Amino acid sequence: MATELFLAASFQGLIQQLVFGIATGGLFASLALALVLIYRAMETLNFAQGEMATFTTFIAFTLLTSLHLPYWLVFPVTVALAIVLGVLVERVIIRPVERAPVLTLVLVTIGLFGIFNGLMGIIWGYVVRPFPSPLPTTPILLGGVGISYQDVGLIAVSTVVLVLVWLFFTRTRVGLMMRASALYPEVSRLLGVRVGWMLALGWGLAAGVGAVSGMLVAPIEVLDPNMMQSILLYAFTAAVLGGLDSPVGAVVGGLAVGVILALVGTYIPGAGELRVAFGFLVIILVLVFKPGGFFGRVQVERV
Repeated sequence: MATELFLAASFQGLIQQLVFGIATGGLFASLALALVLIYRAMETLNFAQGEMATFTTFIAFTLLTSLHLPYWLVFPVTVALAIVLGVLVERVIIRPVERAPVLTLVLVTIGLFGIFNGLMGIIWGYVVRPFPSPLPTTPILLGGVGISYQDVGLIAVSTVVLVLVWLFFTRTRVGLMMRASALYPEVSRLLGVRVGWMLALGWGLAAGVGAVSGMLVAPIEVLDPNMMQSILLYAFTAAVLGGLDSPVGAVVGGLAVGVILALVGTYIPGAGELRVAFGFLVIILVLVFKPGGFFGRVQVERV
């Protein structure tokens, strides 16, 4: 009897960790997708993606707490503002250097990281703030397993965002033009596609997806200018694991990283303190043994 109770408790604990891992994995996947969107367009990583997401989350916090707007209105307004912010960043800062070497683009995004982090410190201060959540705190009991509404909300919203992005790229004319501009920019220009504006829209879409990630993680963590830095590392890990040029890989990689982190942190003693090191370890191993990730393409050039 005692053995059966122990096995039942262990199984329930495993289910809880799997649900938590899928929920956080969906969060990593959405931010990894934002990274992939920019990488496909420019073949560079946006190191400011997390800070831009945090900046727009602070805007949402202001709308919620200072203007007392309802959450159902703040959410789409914040996403729309994030898209506009992403387009402006690309038009004003990225466009003048878009044909520069990759290292220059990387340094520009690192500069953007510092700019947005500093702006948040100046405007809102480096103070930890609780972010209001629209979901209740009581857990849902399913078969004796307690699942938080926050985890369910993370899974639901992340799934909707990922499906909408997939539909946008596969079912809309603008989405198809963005894909063509990223893969075949010269041919797209010859066909009359405004590749520059497609790139700007890509930055805007990535910023919008990042804003969703920020508003999902803020109620779980606490809101401060450095909130998304560790999340960005796991998103990088997910993107590298799945393949930097593969949106599908970003989703699969994000879910895999979320589940692995949840299981490792629970069942390996002391591993919870090594989560950041785990992210770096996965990136190194993938780059060494599978440079293109599991869904990405490896480009071979004759020299």
